[in-house]
Amino acid sequence: MKIGKRGIGVLAGLAAVVIVAGVLFSRYWIYIPGLIDAWRDPVGPNVEVVWDEGPAEAAQAPSERAPNIIVILVDDMGFNELTLHGGLAGGTVPTPHIDAIAKNGVTFTNGYAGNATCAPSRAAIMTGRFATRFGFEFTPAPKAFAKNIARFNRDAGAMYYEDREPLVPEPDAMTLPADEITIAEALKGAGYRTLMLGKWHLGGTETSRPEKRGFDEALGFMPGAALFLPVGDPNVVNSKQDFDPIDQFLWANLPFAIQFNGSQRFAPSQYMTDYLTDEAVKAIHANRNRPFFMYLSYNAPHTPLQALKSDYGALSHIENHTERVYAAMIVALDRGVKKVMEALRENGLEENTIVMFTSDNGGANYVGLADLNKPYRGWKLTFFEGGVHVPYFMQWPARIPAGTVYDGPAAHVDIFATAAAAASVSPRSDRIVDGVDLVSLALGEASRPDRPLFWRSGHYKALLKDGWKLQVSERPERNWLFNLAVDPTEKNDLSEAEPAKLAEMIAALNEIDGEQSKPIWPALLEAPVMIDRPLGGEPRGPDDEYVYWAN
Repeated sequence: MKIGKRGIGVLAGLAAVVIVAGVLFSRYWIYIPGLIDAWRDPVGPNVEVVWDEGPAEAAQAPSERAPNIIVILVDDMGFNELTLHGGLAGGTVPTPHIDAIAKNGVTFTNGYAGNATCAPSRAAIMTGRFATRFGFEFTPAPKAFAKNIARFNRDAGAMYYEDREPLVPEPDAMTLPADEITIAEALKGAGYRTLMLGKWHLGGTETSRPEKRGFDEALGFMPGAALFLPVGDPNVVNSKQDFDPIDQFLWANLPFAIQFNGSQRFAPSQYMTDYLTDEAVKAIHANRNRPFFMYLSYNAPHTPLQALKSDYGALSHIENHTERVYAAMIVALDRGVKKVMEALRENGLEENTIVMFTSDNGGANYVGLADLNKPYRGWKLTFFEGGVHVPYFMQWPARIPAGTVYDGPAAHVDIFATAAAAASVSPRSDRIVDGVDLVSLALGEASRPDRPLFWRSGHYKALLKDGWKLQVSERPERNWLFNLAVDPTEKNDLSEAEPAKLAEMIAALNEIDGEQSKPIWPALLEAPVMIDRPLGGEPRGPDDEYVYWAN
């Protein structure tokens, strides 16, 4: 069959269209998830949030009723980001108001995250149990997110398991199991008004959202991150990390949006950190005459890195642009804590309010800044101390003397137990509870618990027991054993020098690992993370230690 000139022209045109479409798709496919999300759930203009007003007059004075409880959780804060622990830019970025929580109460010098990534830590906080006990092992994320990381890091050995895709639900359906009891549900049952603001990341379906998991009112966003301001806003300064596939995906897809009690998404009225703070202040005032529990879950300083020009401008002594934007985000967080604490004082609530402050995990390697977790090794995504040893403070002026220090392990799973004990909520007897009451420990009213801390992400596991820390990795196949009592920064691996202790720790790890559940969904991605250097520098060398992160 002959094809005429016209047919040849049509075929050539179609071929050109296919080629152009292929080029455009290969370049811009990363934007597709965000476009679909915007079509399904468009972001409307700002809506004023009206918090439910409690009684006009209190039935009891604040000192005579159950204590209010506020958990302030920040996102990806490294140990060295607060001036209490050294501080950014050589300690020139002060955080006096966050530090004051520690100075006015108790500092947990060995505070540990529930996991080295966002969502499993939040699951541990919400339930008081290791998230691996109920299979919430990985962080909910779109398949396109995992694909982009694997594609970007293919030469470094990243792997994407396409055959597992049918077993992995969409992110909103990656939910905290319905039979797990949340801290909000427990406190609501004890007569508390329960309030949530900020990042949830534990499910976005009709039955898994925060207002369906025990919170009376919830102002937040369901995914793991959000913009702080629109990218082109005249008040914002952005820092994009082109070397990071996570950053690429976030800039391409994140909205500047929030929801109130399951409403249509709408735009916050100002910079996200300040917006959440001001709404928390409003909520405190609305609930001043009744016991309340507030979960204030900031998304700072998680990427994308965005700061207010005013905060950025006040840090002109910092030459590195990324560090300056990052530091400005910390300034906004400290300002937020100041306003929250002032609201408690102004409403006569400070004395009998428990305020806990911590981070969901350590600082991230993909920010590209070397000293975020100083003096510890490792990053978010790893179980080295830099990934799981986090800032952790609590104040309760009515009970805890200022300047108290507790140097035993304090974990995210303890937040539930601490709140429950303060509210006179009995622990559940139908399940293993991993948390303990930190107030009793801080006051010396209870002996230090003989309990290990356990972490797992796929084939990478860790155990902290009696001051010894074991990490077991199948990729690369090796063990790390550290005596944290004498080597808190994990410089001296004793896995070969202490074979008896290694065998003991492996047996203990295997025992507790056997108590955990299988992941609810499998990991789609495994990618290497260097332990001692951030992303954005030289590629991994033969002497660089690394682990594989699964998600």
